[in-house]
Amino acid sequence: MALLNEEILQEVTEMLADMTNSVNLVVFTDDHHCDYCEQIVQLVNEVAATSDKIQVELYEIHKDEDKAAELSVKRAPVVAILGDKDYGMRFYGIPSGYEFSTLLHSIQAVGRGHTELDPQTRTFLKGLDKAVDFQVFVTPTCPYCPRAAVLAMHMAMESDRVNADIVEASEFPDLANQYNVMGVPLNVINDRERVEGAAPPQMIVDAIRKAIA
Repeated sequence: MALLNEEILQEVTEMLADMTNSVNLVVFTDDHHCDYCEQIVQLVNEVAATSDKIQVELYEIHKDEDKAAELSVKRAPVVAILGDKDYGMRFYGIPSGYEFSTLLHSIQAVGRGHTELDPQTRTFLKGLDKAVDFQVFVTPTCPYCPRAAVLAMHMAMESDRVNADIVEASEFPDLANQYNVMGVPLNVINDRERVEGAAPPQMIVDAIRKAIA
């Protein structure tokens, strides 16, 4: 049975219709333990079928260790969203519910070759000279999470210094406990700065400044 009905597929097709660049969705599953791996694979394949610009690669994290190391993937399930290069955009867990829009907007940005970040934020990101590890904890039922997650993805696309990991908190309880996630979205930058909620870009920029100081 399809995960996406005809109406949603049509909306996805229209949303991704103006992409000019190829997008590669690299999916790592985990045959040791994974509640949603089959659904994730099915979901990305259904999305890929809406555009000839989207390709899907499938790997198993324990069997394809070289590929996992190449993409700095240490856990699964994960969807890495690549374009003409690796922007450091990762979605850990199943991008379902409200988080389906995070996946789509990330694909769209890579496929268009640009984000919708304001010029001031883009200038800041282009000037970064230190690495930024940006994690956003989300859940599929959180209506505010996509705004935070898409912002992180767009920042990663704008700067080679930024890696964005969107983490579905309920699928990775060890990480949620490690970072004491009490509510979502939670932005964690370089394990130093925490910003709760769907913060505006300037607030995240300020947090990045503090994290790399």
